[in-house]
Amino acid sequence: MMSPEECQHLSILLKIMNAKKTLELGVFTGYSLLATALALPTEGKVTAIDINRSNFEIGLPFIQKAGVEDKINFIESDALSVLDKMLQEVKEDELFDFVFVDADKFNYGEYHERLLKLVKIGGVIVYDDTLWSGRVVAPVGTPHSEYDAKVIDYFLKFNKFLAADSRIEISQVSTVDGLTICMRLI
Repeated sequence: MMSPEECQHLSILLKIMNAKKTLELGVFTGYSLLATALALPTEGKVTAIDINRSNFEIGLPFIQKAGVEDKINFIESDALSVLDKMLQEVKEDELFDFVFVDADKFNYGEYHERLLKLVKIGGVIVYDDTLWSGRVVAPVGTPHSEYDAKVIDYFLKFNKFLAADSRIEISQVSTVDGLTICMRLI
């Protein structure tokens, strides 16, 4: 789950961009989804994709109490199949302004290629956890669990890939688990 500081960061970014059409991959209990929906203008919409609706339903009462449930289209599914379907149906004037990704970490690269075709030029894709609580820069030999070691290795490669991707401009924010903000250039 995102920290309050990260949610505030996303909220101000959405407002500065005047984002109206957003996408969120990986909802969990809906905290970042709530922050996004609150930041959007009245006509704004967020499409939220998560493989587990029961987690989303934990946060749903808070979304309802905030009065933003009508801004959210929740889709229970794995993200890749929904993104592939969107790619077949999307029109240029239907591209997203903003995308937030906090789903299966080992698919970030797969998401990235699809999202670059679904977000408009000048639009933003934000990846959560890209610093893995700072462990991606831990000294060599620092002990990690087997899972953490795999995630760290993946994020080192993914971050290097993003830094070299000429289709985007990036900024990495080092709060909590790290956010990488990517603006689509072409």
